[in-house]
Amino acid sequence: MNTIAMKKMAPASLDAYVTDVLMRDLVGHDRAPSAFLVWLHLWSRAQRRKDGAVDASLQKIADATGLSKSSVSKALAHLRRRRLVETARTGETAIPTHRPLTPWRR
Repeated sequence: MNTIAMKKMAPASLDAYVTDVLMRDLVGHDRAPSAFLVWLHLWSRAQRRKDGAVDASLQKIADATGLSKSSVSKALAHLRRRRLVETARTGETAIPTHRPLTPWRR
């Protein structure tokens, strides 16, 4: 990303829960660091949208995070099982919409 694009982005602040609990839980306990990276990526993109949803293919997420498509697929499955991401599709070949969840804010 070039510096001009970086200057246009508004800063996003993370809840302390994300670094104090969620990161240790996903990376240390679940041994799924890719899940934390994928959640963090989706969350940061969702912050820029009013509906909090991110339209992204596995390849797009893989390119953005530096992970392989299979790692992203496994990470998303893990996040869905943990109820940290909801994924919806309008059709079998449609690009999925991912919504990172923050259950600790309820």
